[in-house]
Amino acid sequence: MRKIQVRIFDNAETAAVYSAAIVEQVIRSKPKSVLGLATGSTPIALYKQLVDFHRSGLSMAGVTTINLDEYVGLAPDHPQSYSYYMHHHLFDHVDIPESQIHLLRGDAEDLEQECQRYDNIIRSHTIDLQILGIGVNGHIGFNEPDSALKANTHVVQLAPETIQANSRFFTAEETVPTQAITVGLQAILLAKQVLLLAFGKEKAKVIYEAVKGDVRTSLPASLLQVHPNVTFVLDRAAAEVLIEHGFYTSTPPRA
Repeated sequence: MRKIQVRIFDNAETAAVYSAAIVEQVIRSKPKSVLGLATGSTPIALYKQLVDFHRSGLSMAGVTTINLDEYVGLAPDHPQSYSYYMHHHLFDHVDIPESQIHLLRGDAEDLEQECQRYDNIIRSHTIDLQILGIGVNGHIGFNEPDSALKANTHVVQLAPETIQANSRFFTAEETVPTQAITVGLQAILLAKQVLLLAFGKEKAKVIYEAVKGDVRTSLPASLLQVHPNVTFVLDRAAAEVLIEHGFYTSTPPRA
């Protein structure tokens, strides 16, 4: 089992520059690379940086993208759908062809069939770099803590803490979807490289448990400990508990 690599920066913006540089390195080394993409507030700074890189000359025309998840019941044009999010923050501003963008349909009539469709896409595309966030309960994608975790794409009942955390994006907590479709753990763990971003003090405890705790399904992010190439990119607030517990022998250098 390889040790998870950890990089700590003063703030999310600096961390995003580092993360975007890794994405660019992957694209330049393999122009037809496959990127697994996450949503939520955490990756926004990364996507902004990638848009800036594109405007400065980085072509993404050969890239294929596969998103992690989507809310059940939201159409792609719904302002809180992850399809809308991805177009707003990234796809509308770079040169990835629409035919190479893969997104889940939360409004599909047959959700089981939609999961199968997506698994077929995943099987035909090896993910070169998977971008992840992490929930306060340790979920990655929408793979919530449970006694057992599903390998493939599936519909999931969102945990109360996830619904509460996501309520900031909606008019009220009762309007937050209670179900989502998510890529399973198998696709995440089969990615060649994983980059997990976490910012803010509210993520500090779960980051420590994911990096240093036992591998367990009750904290899905801990399964990343078995992956051979994972880097956690943190701001100082998210790294606070790691540092308090002596993860570093000295205070890490400022970025």
